[in-house]
Amino acid sequence: MMIDKDLQTDAYDYKLPKELIATTPVTPADSARLLVYNRADDTITHTVFRELLEFIPKSSTIFLNDTRVIKARLFGQKLSGGKVELLVIKPLQDNRFVVLIKGRVKIGTLLQFQQNLEAKVVELKSDGSRIVEFFQNGKQLNFKELITTLEEIGHIPLPPYMNREDTKEDAKNYQTLFAKKSGSVAAPTASLHFTPELLAKLQSQFPTYTLTLHVGAGTFKPVEVEEITKHPMHSEYYNIPKDAQKIIDSNQKILAIGTTVTRTIEHYVRTKEPSGECDLFLHPYNKPLRVNYLLTNFHLPKSTLIMLVSAFLGRDKTLTLYNEAIKKGYRFYSYGDAMLIL
Repeated sequence: MMIDKDLQTDAYDYKLPKELIATTPVTPADSARLLVYNRADDTITHTVFRELLEFIPKSSTIFLNDTRVIKARLFGQKLSGGKVELLVIKPLQDNRFVVLIKGRVKIGTLLQFQQNLEAKVVELKSDGSRIVEFFQNGKQLNFKELITTLEEIGHIPLPPYMNREDTKEDAKNYQTLFAKKSGSVAAPTASLHFTPELLAKLQSQFPTYTLTLHVGAGTFKPVEVEEITKHPMHSEYYNIPKDAQKIIDSNQKILAIGTTVTRTIEHYVRTKEPSGECDLFLHPYNKPLRVNYLLTNFHLPKSTLIMLVSAFLGRDKTLTLYNEAIKKGYRFYSYGDAMLIL
């Protein structure tokens, strides 16, 4: 039996010339390009990000993700001297952490890093992730203590497609202006385009609320199954403050700044749980129920994020707009240009 095209992973593919993958941001940040698509009249406008406020419908309430990217990448070695690379994904109960490790390890393997930081492997998961405990000078660390050490010896975990090591600039560029709550291994990239001036203007003209979703490495996990609904969606910690919940529960028009904000709001609408783990997968067969408008970057082919955009626009229209952006030389992915869907 043929699967409907909207459910076929391969139907979300497109060809992107390598030179359009942005590996560094433009400066100033709001000089990035902006493609505005209005669904009501099927129009495309090409502009720049600093003009964003001209296009946001006046009755909109803005939602931002205040998560902070942690320096989650560590380089170290085993006791045998073999090199390892570790990526902290998220904390669990009892001061245990989900991590990814490059290099073979088994239960009991001890990994050593700078500043006497050690990680002990306590579990091997079937999805390839590992559970570890961290110690420093013999003392077991909790999440807060670990973050303090990561700030000093860790590296910003740039997305794999950037194909380069992080620099000092990335510590600033790959962080939003309103990043407060530490826990992400990837930035909510639609928000990277704001300058302090533009953000202040946005906040003075529109009611603005924050929520938290800690972006996990699963956001880069390609969809490898033939039928998209069979993709095992990753889960990420989220929290929505009371004032933000009230707005979501109202009928005010919402502009979500980014896919992470969209998924968090839509998860809350479906579950009524203000915090927990979000594993919502939005696609053309699971459309948004609450978010009215979306600001987002251009996403990888066959990713859950291009499928999320297709939940707003339909798959055909999404690919049409992506090909238009390619034709016009837009820059793609985390440090790339933006799209506003009205």
